[in-house]
Amino acid sequence: MAAYSALDVEAYLADPQAVPASRYHLLTAIEDALAVANHVIAAQGYRAPTDYADAFRSLAEAGVLGPELAGRLEQMAGFRNLLVHEYARVDDRRVHAFLQRDVEDLDRFVAAVLTAFPELGGGPA
Repeated sequence: MAAYSALDVEAYLADPQAVPASRYHLLTAIEDALAVANHVIAAQGYRAPTDYADAFRSLAEAGVLGPELAGRLEQMAGFRNLLVHEYARVDDRRVHAFLQRDVEDLDRFVAAVLTAFPELGGGPA
């Protein structure tokens, strides 16, 4: 995704591969974060979420995520719903802006989960 976020918006929109590829990568990255969130929630017995965004709220309530990061990830879950359910109506300028400003929240999510549960890091056994 970094290669697409490095493009200026006009080059991004003109690239026939950048838009669909970045949409797909964003969708799968967000869904992966949701899968990790739900795994942690189930494994730790945290409050079961009522929807995708609520998975991040549940982790915040448990102290795994800070409230600011949880709020941004909740918005990311909403963006995922837009990509899935309103695909034809997605503004690709918004996708590009998301790539430039919000993707790092996924790295912050991973760091927070690994801080809380270092055993999930998959290092040497």
